[in-house]
Amino acid sequence: MFSYIWPLVIIVVSNTVYQICAKAIPSQMNVYASMTVTYAVATVFSLLAFFVTSKGGNIFKEFSYSNWATFLLGVVITGLELGFIFAYGAGWKVSTLSTVSNAFLAVALIFVGLIGYKETIDFNKIIGVVICLVGLWFINK
Repeated sequence: MFSYIWPLVIIVVSNTVYQICAKAIPSQMNVYASMTVTYAVATVFSLLAFFVTSKGGNIFKEFSYSNWATFLLGVVITGLELGFIFAYGAGWKVSTLSTVSNAFLAVALIFVGLIGYKETIDFNKIIGVVICLVGLWFINK
C-alpha cells in the first residue's frame, strides 16, 4: 500500500509548492529567463539524483533509451509552466486555477483513456464529470 500512496504524497506536496512558486515569480522578470533558471536547477537536481540512486550507472547509456515521449514531455512541461505562470499573471487565484484546470484535465483524460487506451466510460465516470462541471460552477461563483 505504501508504494501506492507515497507517489501521490509527492505529487500533492510538489504541486502545492509548485503553485505557490509559480504565483510568486516576480512580475518584472522575463518568464523565459525564470524558466531557464528553473530548468537549470531541475537539471542539476535530476543529475545528482541519478548518481545517488544509480551507483555506477552510465547516464549516457540511459540517454540512449530516450524516445519521442522524453522529448515531447520537455516541450509539454514548458507549456504547462507557461500556462500557469501567465494565468497567475492574468489574475487567476491560487485557490481556483489548479482546481479549474484539473477538472478540465480530468474530463479530457477520460476521452484520452477511451480513445488511446481502450478504457471504458461507465456511469460513475459520467457522474464524476457532471460533479466536476457543477463544482466549477460553484468555484467560479
